[in-house]
Amino acid sequence: MLYQAYQLQTDLTSPLRLVAQHLSTALWFERTERSLLRRTAAACDVIARLRLTHTRPAYGIDSVQMGEDTVPVVEDTVLQLPFGTLLRFRKQGEASPGQPRVLLAAPLSGHFATLLRETVRTLLQDHEVYITDWHNARDVALRHGAFGLDDYIDYMIRFVETVGEGAHMIAVCQPCVAALAATAVMAEDDNLATPRSLTLMAGPVDCRVNPTEVNRLATSKPIDWFEKNLISHVPLPHRGHMRRVYPGFVQLSAFMSMNLERHQQSFRHLYEHLVEGRTDEARTIQTFYDEYLAVNDLPAEFYLETVEKVFQTYELAVGRLRHRGRLVNPAAIRRTALMTVEGERDDICSLGQTVAAQDLCTSVRPYRKTHHIQTGVGHYGVFSGRKWNQQIYPRVREHIHAAQG
Repeated sequence: MLYQAYQLQTDLTSPLRLVAQHLSTALWFERTERSLLRRTAAACDVIARLRLTHTRPAYGIDSVQMGEDTVPVVEDTVLQLPFGTLLRFRKQGEASPGQPRVLLAAPLSGHFATLLRETVRTLLQDHEVYITDWHNARDVALRHGAFGLDDYIDYMIRFVETVGEGAHMIAVCQPCVAALAATAVMAEDDNLATPRSLTLMAGPVDCRVNPTEVNRLATSKPIDWFEKNLISHVPLPHRGHMRRVYPGFVQLSAFMSMNLERHQQSFRHLYEHLVEGRTDEARTIQTFYDEYLAVNDLPAEFYLETVEKVFQTYELAVGRLRHRGRLVNPAAIRRTALMTVEGERDDICSLGQTVAAQDLCTSVRPYRKTHHIQTGVGHYGVFSGRKWNQQIYPRVREHIHAAQG
């Protein structure tokens, strides 16, 4: 009933938001600062934005700066599967042929892969970039079946194979476990497409280390509680009608409640910026919330298995994770260079949880292992922002290019 109640509320409030949106646009002709019309338009803009969307925002990467040249970029669909698409950001004219091919494994965790827009933009300067563009489960028809952790690992393997031999993989946050498992399976099978390098960034490889509030929440209830209280069926009129999902709006509500005062303050600032004509400051807040309030429903099987196997029983860390019944063996990884990256102030995936991968990959030579702790950044600062661009990315680039050989 949870999703049905949410859908009903959305349908009932949609006319109000549409009216607010149109009023906001119509009233901006008034240029007198702090006039009644401007305050009304600003209030309408805030009301119109206080809603969730369920469609992936555009990446908006039309070009990349390479030295003194601005190179056009186009999105190509390389492989489309029911639950995810492999996208390539192709630099037109191939300004720098022979650049390393990188698969960026984006999280399937309540937001869309566009959350890594800045990561992609930065990587494009020196690499060919592909990304795992996960679909909204509520838009995947029931006939496509279930999608669990095994399927997720299968997709990762399939995507790496499609990128081709000699590719590199970067996993950000939640997919670190699956990326490490996929690499181990491919290495054990002597798969020619096994990544040359694997970079794990702020991912929950071993959640026993320095547990965060997120980790404590995951272990505070038995898995049956999560299934009974957080899983819903997709209502009509969506294509995935009757599919069991963990709704993205549930996860977003939980995250926002942890910092409710900060979000309230952001919308107050948005109103004030609009009233006072500070359009650049207002646009920054608008852009952030356009992305933050776009939610992605997760297949129930994948969500529950991730909570149980990654956050409750730590199966990869303790050597019990299985893929299609077969034990995942990180020690099988020999030729893949490994890098782990953590943020000093990360309150979602704390220090020590990602570097744990180094101890699991016992067959990788020490000189092919790298670990970087970035001071002064939280979770999102690991893959976006000034320190990502100026301090983290150069080390990631060096790691990849060294493995390119």
